[in-house]
Amino acid sequence: MSQTAPADGTVTLPLELTQRELFEYVFADPVLAGSFVANIALAGFTILLIVYLGRNLTDPRAKLIAVATMMISVVSISSYTGLATGLTLSVVEMPAGHAAAGMTTAGEDGVLTMWGRYLTWTFSTPFILLVLGLIAGSNWTKIVTTCSFTVAMCVTGLAAALTTSSMLGRWWWFVISSVFFLVIVYVLLVEWPKDARETGTEDIFNTLKLLTVVGWFGYPILWFLGVEGIALLDVAITSWGYSALDIITKYIVTLLIMWYIVDEPAGITAGADYGTTRPEAAPADD
Repeated sequence: MSQTAPADGTVTLPLELTQRELFEYVFADPVLAGSFVANIALAGFTILLIVYLGRNLTDPRAKLIAVATMMISVVSISSYTGLATGLTLSVVEMPAGHAAAGMTTAGEDGVLTMWGRYLTWTFSTPFILLVLGLIAGSNWTKIVTTCSFTVAMCVTGLAAALTTSSMLGRWWWFVISSVFFLVIVYVLLVEWPKDARETGTEDIFNTLKLLTVVGWFGYPILWFLGVEGIALLDVAITSWGYSALDIITKYIVTLLIMWYIVDEPAGITAGADYGTTRPEAAPADD
């Protein structure tokens, strides 16, 4: 931010935008505000629908999938509320050479950065991968691997968005995040389809896989084209792009999952002993 020098020679720094000012800035732009409010409404509706559709589930593994699926929307409604209220928004000055360098937001030097979206992705995408892994019948090693890499992908993506020291630093973080993303894509496209084939859930998994992978490729593309990348798209359009992708990869995927598991098909059920530790058989008497 710019500095001001009063007549006495002292240097003062202007105050950063308050949450109230950020809140007012958001709702002064109906397009930007709508991108947040629409997801709050859809996440709330999806939570209620999951509760309704899952009310008669009896199998513990089917219940686990339903709860993990609901957590996707629980994270989303919380995170989008943070964005809409200005809690998880900031104004960041872009480094020299960036297309958005010199821009102002609500009278302050810098670009509106929606870092709360990275919180959404960091906490919601592991639940998406957990559900997909369970439906594919994968082992816990692969599930934990994908969940770990998706957290790393989101955190390094956040680092790319907040790095202001140099253009090289921003793009290097972006490259690292993209590499982590490709690891997840490999598991989704190569490893888990084989597991789903053996489990008997190939049809539903292939549908969910395509929606997820195609949708997830849209995020780095939007980052590249948006204000955080080369700034071809403004903040409001970028925000709606992310929101549209969230609608596809979260709420539409969620509904497909719930409609699939409500009948508790054999491919996803585990029986009453799921998760229990069976006692070892007693040694035979000599």
